[in-house]
Amino acid sequence: MVARPDPSTNGEALPVVVIVGRPNVGKSTLFNAILGQRRSIVGDEPGITRDRIHGQVDYRGRRFELIDTGGLIPNDAQLIPSEIMKQARVALDRAAQIIFLIDGRTEITGSDRELAKMLRRLAKPVTVVVNKIDTPAREDLAPEFHSLGFPDLFPVSSEHRLGLDDLLEHITAGFERSTEAAAPAAEHRAIKVAIIGRPNVGKSTLLNALVGEERSIVSAVAGTTRDAVDESVVHDGVEFVFVDTAGIRRKGKTKQMAEKLSVVMARRHIRMANVVVVVLDASEGMVGLDATIAGYAHEEGRALILCVNKWDLSGTRDQKAFAQTVRDELKFLDYASIAFVSARNGSGVKRLFGMIRDAYASASKRVTTGELNRFVEMLEFDRDMKIRYMTQASVRPPMFIAFTDKARDLHFSSERFLINQLRKRFGFAGTPIVIKAKRR
Repeated sequence: MVARPDPSTNGEALPVVVIVGRPNVGKSTLFNAILGQRRSIVGDEPGITRDRIHGQVDYRGRRFELIDTGGLIPNDAQLIPSEIMKQARVALDRAAQIIFLIDGRTEITGSDRELAKMLRRLAKPVTVVVNKIDTPAREDLAPEFHSLGFPDLFPVSSEHRLGLDDLLEHITAGFERSTEAAAPAAEHRAIKVAIIGRPNVGKSTLLNALVGEERSIVSAVAGTTRDAVDESVVHDGVEFVFVDTAGIRRKGKTKQMAEKLSVVMARRHIRMANVVVVVLDASEGMVGLDATIAGYAHEEGRALILCVNKWDLSGTRDQKAFAQTVRDELKFLDYASIAFVSARNGSGVKRLFGMIRDAYASASKRVTTGELNRFVEMLEFDRDMKIRYMTQASVRPPMFIAFTDKARDLHFSSERFLINQLRKRFGFAGTPIVIKAKRR
């Protein structure tokens, strides 16, 4: 384990805000929303374990360190290992403010009440944040969460970034306002790359090949668990942060606890990544689990590369035929590039750097509303729904809003047609595209 110094400004430690809650209440979404709330972010980086993620935020001149913890279920050794609770307690000991996140779409659970008891014993400021409150009807349900025993309660929607300003104003009220301007963000941003796949497909060997003898390493940090390693590398002037994850096993092939953890950890790394490299084993061919694992990255909207490893052991030289097999098995990833490599001998590995850069650029691409309107005018959209105009709402993944004349979602075939036409006109190779319809 490599210790990290406490983040600080002018040598003084920043106040710490810790997000806690049971699994699947939206902690990571809230963490990302707060980090993206203001441009003056000092930095965000994986913490010393895979279960705590750190970031630094400047909210209206008040700087603080934000920590996202793993999902907690007190007194449940089977579902949550003691290490996750131990690491969460380390964060809580440092906390100046604690955000206790609750899922507003469900009733208060026994785990919520147990967590509330544990937090009250800490005698630290706790703010209950009721997440997923995105309609007035749901907002009326928030007051019932006062029964947890904390006076400060804020309804928010992390996904839609509703209610965050009121929350942050409250959380940071006692923090010192800095008179110095925040350090400007670096003009270049590291590309975060998660390497995922089944066990024994060569993920660690691929990582070693990517950061091999000619590497320019900025940092190398081993996680506190045996199956997470991240390496920061500069290649052709671009910084890449590679994260090698644990192999995701098929259910029944390992103990239930290990299976759950491998999926949870891999999905956390996928969410934090800009580009995901899915490693396939050419010597074994495609298996059903490969599609499941690749589906995790697709569902998270990550830019994606399919990396066929052990090509020297495949027994065939017909890349075109093998690529067609991959396409047939992974039809939902028709946008992903395919790389053939041998991590063991290094062949084809260097090409991955360029493919990752291209996929990241595609996922980050913006199309102006003017260009999209011209695109819509020339579009031969022979459907029962008319598109008035389009706009791009966000990047990574590129999300487009289609304003239509009918109050319903696009049919799957219409959505598919639009995505294909957007790719044909603007590119977007290597990244999924999201289309949402709204009535004008």
